[in-house]
Amino acid sequence: MPRWKALPEELDPGLAEFVEELRRLVDRSGLSVAAVADRTGYGRASWERYLGGRLLAPKGAVLALAEVTGTDPDGLTAGWELAERAWRRSETRQDTTGEALRIAQARRASTAPAPARAPGTGARAGGRLPGDAVPPGARDRAPGDRWRRPAVLLTALAGTLAVVLGAVWLTSDGERRPEARPRAKTPAAAASTAPSLPAGVRCAGDDCVGKDPERMGCGGARARTTTSVTVGTTLVEVRYSEVCSAAWGRIVRAARGDRVTVRVVAPAGATAQGRVQHGFVRDAADTDAYTPMVRVGGAGGAEVCAVLASGLDGCAE
Repeated sequence: MPRWKALPEELDPGLAEFVEELRRLVDRSGLSVAAVADRTGYGRASWERYLGGRLLAPKGAVLALAEVTGTDPDGLTAGWELAERAWRRSETRQDTTGEALRIAQARRASTAPAPARAPGTGARAGGRLPGDAVPPGARDRAPGDRWRRPAVLLTALAGTLAVVLGAVWLTSDGERRPEARPRAKTPAAAASTAPSLPAGVRCAGDDCVGKDPERMGCGGARARTTTSVTVGTTLVEVRYSEVCSAAWGRIVRAARGDRVTVRVVAPAGATAQGRVQHGFVRDAADTDAYTPMVRVGGAGGAEVCAVLASGLDGCAE
């Protein structure tokens, strides 16, 4: 029995190629999906979706898999970037198809013919139909009798209408009640029901897990260092953004081969997925690195550890 199920036929070829590469890495490592989940910090259900082509693995998960399997992260990152573009193309096509379906349904609804009136239900144009029975003696009545009954009915209707109007006048005190009209929502009330992020901020909470803090607008002036420690000459920092409800790790004055890891330590503010994220210094010209984000419930919700190429290590808690 094959280990992997066939990928969905509608999957973009670029994305399918990347998923196959992830599967090959897992196969070569000899690890089960559960073991991969345990070692990377991402849930088993998440990895099943990543390896099944149902969800694009976040960059943090891909880098964690590279570390676990001993794979060059640079090549895997390049493949992930191509897969991300393919994933976005797929999402755009789905949005366009859904919009086209909605437009077609609306057009069909607006052009649908009105239901035909059942035979025999239409109003009579006037007079009697042929064959209508005539009450006995009706032909012998005086001409004035035909007008007397409508006059009596009109008088009764006028009296009833006067009573109704009088009751309405008494209950309304002769004034119109504007509150009977539906009130329109004020802009302030409408805005309060749809909280929005500050300009430039693109995620918050769970939406930030595994994403780049700088690209999502969570860094810079919207972040602060909550704690730090120096390992050798390298500064290890816990970075926290209140507006994004997220934290990440950063190392400064680092060297190629240095690694930084952020880990959620406060379960109350964490999700099962993405509680550990990793960052690396890949190029000799780089002197710093940072991890993708984790969700935290507050400034003290994460710890950051660094393992340097020189063999030194330390954590900022």
